[in-house]
Amino acid sequence: MHGIILCEGRKNVTQIRNAAGNERHLSSVTRFLNESPWSLNRMQRRRLERIRQQICNRQPKGNNRRVTFLLVDDTACKKNATTRQMDQLDFHFSHDEGKGVWSHCIVTTHVVAENRSYAWDFRPYVRESYCEQHQLPFKSKNELAVEMITVFPAAEDESVYVLMDSWYTSQKMLDACNARGFHVIAAVKANRKVCIAGVRISISEFSAQYVRNEDLRSVTVESKRYRVYAYEGPLAETENVCVLLSWEEKFDHARTPFCVLSTHSGLDLVTILAYYRLRWHIETGYRYFKELLGFDQYQLLSFQGISRFWAIQFLVQNLLESQRHEWSSGQSMMTLGDVVRRFRHEHMGQMILYVYEQALQNKPLFDILRDLKRSA
Repeated sequence: MHGIILCEGRKNVTQIRNAAGNERHLSSVTRFLNESPWSLNRMQRRRLERIRQQICNRQPKGNNRRVTFLLVDDTACKKNATTRQMDQLDFHFSHDEGKGVWSHCIVTTHVVAENRSYAWDFRPYVRESYCEQHQLPFKSKNELAVEMITVFPAAEDESVYVLMDSWYTSQKMLDACNARGFHVIAAVKANRKVCIAGVRISISEFSAQYVRNEDLRSVTVESKRYRVYAYEGPLAETENVCVLLSWEEKFDHARTPFCVLSTHSGLDLVTILAYYRLRWHIETGYRYFKELLGFDQYQLLSFQGISRFWAIQFLVQNLLESQRHEWSSGQSMMTLGDVVRRFRHEHMGQMILYVYEQALQNKPLFDILRDLKRSA
């Protein structure tokens, strides 16, 4: 963890080890990830318990129920096409590139509560063809997401909203959330069918043929203005939901609306859209993971080592988020990047202080450099 935070530039295991000033041989570090008999599940369990403690210790204002958002999405850890020796590499669709890329794919969940934003849990996704070839049990992305939703430890006095994009808005997911008493706010594809006056019609056809500008309401969320049509009723196999058809700035019947589903019909339009915008936390979380922490820069061959590397990355993100809240003051909220820079500055300050103290004691320069693992 120390090495991941201090390492600048490329963050493979070698660079992380060097940044941490670790005297052990590189093979010791790789064995720690690939072979050492420590329990990944126990570490994950302890980490999640600590996050829940931090969230639950913050009491909601007044008599309001605590509101927690559980975000679901997936990301690809892209690898060079010439890399063939890593376990479980395959072609997975990348939303960023709009095509299949040679990569590992993981389905993740992210928790947002009380102004805190934590990477929560993950499940590796392996394509069915790979599972058949290597005799592994196959689980779809939706099934992996359902697993994490099913085991999420919600309290009785807590309202949980599951936020997803349209790739995960399936009946299976809605049923799983409903079984836990969770509400869903998610994007939905415009080809899904609604029932208007007993006639089933796709959302895109309905908006193009029947929605008029005078039917819309003007909604402003975080300084952005939307024109919104609200529908409440059956959607595909779901009996009753609220679906918002929204156009940014102005209505254009030739343009397909962005559609948001809510299973909590008691929410007003502004709240539904404001809650859905929180889904962006998981996207920025992926960016911090990859650009700041090197989440996808590993060069390990064993999938056990890779899974452990991911778990340690989740632990690092949780540490940085906790420190972000501890170090932020008033209206001045730090970012995770600010926290990493402060860690690095303080580490450099400690090294300078150590050199100064040793110089006052007339310690030879060679010994100081050896202690700091530096050369003149």
